Amino acid sequence: MTQTKPQFKTIEEYLDYDDGTDTRYELVNGELVELPSEDPINPTIAAILLVAFSALGIRPRQLAIGHQIEVESREVTARQPDLMVHTEESINALLSGERIIRLGMPVPQLVVEVVSLGSPSSKNYQRDYVEKPREYAARGIPELWQVDPNRAVVNVLELVNGAYQSRPFAGDDPVLSSQFPTLQLTAAEILNAGK
Repeated sequence: MTQTKPQFKTIEEYLDYDDGTDTRYELVNGELVELPSEDPINPTIAAILLVAFSALGIRPRQLAIGHQIEVESREVTARQPDLMVHTEESINALLSGERIIRLGMPVPQLVVEVVSLGSPSSKNYQRDYVEKPREYAARGIPELWQVDPNRAVVNVLELVNGAYQSRPFAGDDPVLSSQFPTLQLTAAEILNAGK
């Protein structure tokens, strides 16, 4: 017996959907698309960064794993970064009853994406290096970090005049962030999380 995938006409229908599993989905053209299972290093990297941002004095309520942000894209309706650092305005919007940062709502200060394994011609690479930066830039998110353990690089993308400018950091390079200038982490400290 073939089971049909549910179709959603609105993002609210998607947000209300629960199939009783821990499967992570994105909404693409009204259809659920199962996300590949995460590498075990992804949540460890997110946790290390969460601790580092907390040490900077960022309030715990502004640090989020599992929050989603609505994007305008042909590929997908909402993204779920590995970590978000909210502004006071973006977290207040979510705490007012929303479950997703909707279009028109204040955006977070930073999103962190731990990049999935894949060659430049793969879907994973296109999603992480092409689609997500384009979508986050269109939302006006000031900074995006691409943490790529497979290529041993942390790319810090800063929004300048509506487009991201990327600075790669590797090895013992200190990761420089215009949003968090007092951060004291090297690329290796982030990339070697859990090793």
